[in-house]
Amino acid sequence: MTSATLIFAAIVFALVLTLSLAVLSRWLPDPGRERLARLSAQGSGPPPQANVWERAQARLLAGLLQLGPWTAGLSGGEGDTPSALRLRFGHAGWRSPVAMQIYFISKTLLTLLLPSLAWSVLNAQGWPANTLSRMALVVAAAAVGYYLPDAVLKLRIQRRQLDLMHAFPDALDLLRLCVQAGLGLDAAIERVGREMRYSRPVLSEEFALTGLALRAGSSRAEALRNLSQRVGIKDIDALVSMLIQADRFGTSVSESLAVHADALRTQRRLRAEEAAAKLPVKLLIPLIFCVFPSLLTVLLGPVVVTLARDFMKVV
Repeated sequence: MTSATLIFAAIVFALVLTLSLAVLSRWLPDPGRERLARLSAQGSGPPPQANVWERAQARLLAGLLQLGPWTAGLSGGEGDTPSALRLRFGHAGWRSPVAMQIYFISKTLLTLLLPSLAWSVLNAQGWPANTLSRMALVVAAAAVGYYLPDAVLKLRIQRRQLDLMHAFPDALDLLRLCVQAGLGLDAAIERVGREMRYSRPVLSEEFALTGLALRAGSSRAEALRNLSQRVGIKDIDALVSMLIQADRFGTSVSESLAVHADALRTQRRLRAEEAAAKLPVKLLIPLIFCVFPSLLTVLLGPVVVTLARDFMKVV
């Protein structure tokens, strides 16, 4: 295969992947964000009319959703897993009701398009000559297209949970200060969510949704359990259990928040120390295969050249 063919295949693959990610992450309507936007925009006049780009997005999304039932059945979405998959979408921050359909559409299109692209490129180049090897490459491309949305979803969940883990200790300190200043826990959650909307937008969104649930009439225990379920972090589960017990038995909420914030900071420091301890082992491979050869070439290259010239003179 020539380099031009490889570059063309990489460009087509990147375009398909970019389209799928754009549909999943940008074009899906988020009911939570839309409701927050409506509440924050109250009293500012009627909403502006949708522009041409938004109408084109809506039409494209409607056209893709027509493939939803067929792609869900083809991708295995009719079993007992949709509830667990929706929970994973909540951990990733994709709360749209059509997120699962777009997910199955992306998985199906990638599973069909990548093998077709691989087969076309291999036939055009005539490599490999063995039909069995060619079919193995096509099946590998189909497997990549099938599991690629899962990998993207997992990466999104990991990044979002990491942001939340970094934000929660500071948020707990702010909650403790608000509670000590005389605010109730419900008002403190809403106030901290507003104060952290620029520095920690993910945590601010979760606190805003919790505040909306409390104002809608949900009990504090139910709203906190929903927060724990949306986040999906074990440390936050422990925090929610602690807050529910403190509310039930009448213990000091500020002291409980202070203790849990210190525990979260300790765990974050231990994770950083663990990552730092793993760093020398991870650096061995690039040192051995990249740095040491170039270093030996720079140090021993002149010596080898000098010895070769001397041997040539002797001969």
